[in-house]
Amino acid sequence: MNPASVVVIGNFDGVHKGHQEVLRVARSLEPGARLVAVTFWPHPMSVVRPGSEPRLLSDLDQRVELLRAAGADVVEVIAFDRALMSMQPEDFLEACISPLNPVRVVVGQNFRFGHRASGNVETLRAYGAGRFEVTGLELLVNEHKTTSSTEIRRLLDEGMVAEAAHHLGRPFRFAGTVVMGHQRGREFGFPTANLPVPAGFAVPAAGVYAGWLTLMHQPDAPAWPAAISVGTNPTFDDVPAVVVEAHALDHDDLELYGVAVAVDFVERLRGNVKFDGIPALIDQIAADVVRTRQVLGVD
Repeated sequence: MNPASVVVIGNFDGVHKGHQEVLRVARSLEPGARLVAVTFWPHPMSVVRPGSEPRLLSDLDQRVELLRAAGADVVEVIAFDRALMSMQPEDFLEACISPLNPVRVVVGQNFRFGHRASGNVETLRAYGAGRFEVTGLELLVNEHKTTSSTEIRRLLDEGMVAEAAHHLGRPFRFAGTVVMGHQRGREFGFPTANLPVPAGFAVPAAGVYAGWLTLMHQPDAPAWPAAISVGTNPTFDDVPAVVVEAHALDHDDLELYGVAVAVDFVERLRGNVKFDGIPALIDQIAADVVRTRQVLGVD
């Protein structure tokens, strides 16, 4: 049998402050138990109503990493498929939660599960009576706004990355593997690390941002201050899909093709503009670099 556990359950997309609070409370209520975070992949809506699923704030690897950083000893990823979707709430609990040997289950007060989302916190309590305790937490409110993955997506859609960071508890991060672009930035003196945006993933609104560029999976790697562009490059009209392009300030010698990197967004500088010519574009990029230094407080 598994050791005694305090179990938290949720989608945990983005692992924002509300999710972090669920894990914090769970740990504080049962400090002697292992903390198990149960999450689902893919997003349940991609199975329940394909095409209606939200754009994700993080991929599965990021989610697991963030849950561990928030205190989870174990992350259990449950494959969400049509069989799971059709399970009655009690059957889901018997098959997926009871084997974890919970002494307590902690969820958000709005947690729903089981066939047609018919299970809720009261269903959990009824099932757990005599077996485990159940704690339902109210949603976290931050600066008069409820913290949720939906609210963070809305802020990103408006380019409000600083506000999104308030709900996340950290800057919004987009990660991926650097690909070769048109190399215009290198020609202009501002080489960039280019990251295509996969379908189904969230990024901030088109525009230019100040932030940081970091190598993934290398704990001791430096974080370079970066001017970041998001969009399809309207000046040249030959970038069909949205791309995140990060220029590491004062570095024109980085060889990052094929390297996994992360881009952390700190503040929006401006929207995207279609320039009349290359000299005007270069002047604006230079101004963006100056503004990035000011925002990040670097020389």
